Amino acid sequence: MMNEQIAPFLKQLHMPAMRHCYEQIAEQARSESFSYEQYLLELLKVECESRRQNRIARNLRASRLPPSKTFTNFDKKRLPARVATHLNVLTDGSFLNRSENVLAFGNPGSGKTHLLCAIGHQLIEQGRRVLFISCAQLVQDLLIAKKDLEMTKLLKKLSRFDA
Repeated sequence: MMNEQIAPFLKQLHMPAMRHCYEQIAEQARSESFSYEQYLLELLKVECESRRQNRIARNLRASRLPPSKTFTNFDKKRLPARVATHLNVLTDGSFLNRSENVLAFGNPGSGKTHLLCAIGHQLIEQGRRVLFISCAQLVQDLLIAKKDLEMTKLLKKLSRFDA
């Protein structure tokens, strides 16, 4: 009876993770003698983690980053010593807070794109919004927006991204 009363409210409040697991956590709370606050805390943790994972997935799709170019398959030993020392600063995203640009130079096939994509994946895991687009495509999009008198709209769309 109680389940039938709770589920519609969780649906109305758009809490799908809580709606999915509140019965299991309630059973755990009964067996482990949770207080009301502990039970609520466990439900909120599940909902927050679910929302975080959904946000990461949504930001990954919007980023247009190649899914295969991450640090798991990047050989960091190939990096020059100067770049390797700055890698922590790039992966923690502090350069974004200071509005600093990052430029990558190197020979073709040296791993510039892979490294930047891996950094982008890392930033998305931290909750940042990243857009992966070539310079040529960005310029083309800007020129089209200028021609169609939609520059403000495109700039607003681009401003949603942190990097």
